[in-house]
Amino acid sequence: RFSKAQRELYSLVLRVNKEIISRIRPGVLRTDLQKRAEKLLCRGLVELGILQGSVKKLLKKNAHKKYYPHGIGHWMGLDVHDACPYKDKRGREIPLQAGMVLTIEPGIYIDKEDRDALKKFRGIGIRIEDDILVTENGYENLSKMIKKELKDIEILSS
Repeated sequence: RFSKAQRELYSLVLRVNKEIISRIRPGVLRTDLQKRAEKLLCRGLVELGILQGSVKKLLKKNAHKKYYPHGIGHWMGLDVHDACPYKDKRGREIPLQAGMVLTIEPGIYIDKEDRDALKKFRGIGIRIEDDILVTENGYENLSKMIKKELKDIEILSS
């Protein structure tokens, strides 16, 4: 069973995971997905009392990166972490296109020694990953059969 703190963090990461996935379609930029994930996670960290201040100011000074230090995901292909570039030869970001596969994997990690975080959250790390195929009209979640809802995780871990 999740502790209350684990449940709160897991719920936040799951909400972000679902919202970012819902935005996937041809033409979308990975940086837009990243910025949205950062904003949602930062807002959630403020709501939980882990970060203090205005979300806008916290984002500007990258305060959230202490708890979310990585990108929203990466390409998948022949390798799990495909080395495909995110930009074209002119340096422009490559928008999502039908047929591309990428991961969406928001996460929050709170060091057990972090004196800035509320004690109940220390030592908790959560990451929820899905593998997403960009389709002509949106996306297909290739990992949709893997359980990720709170109740399902609690059943699996009991």
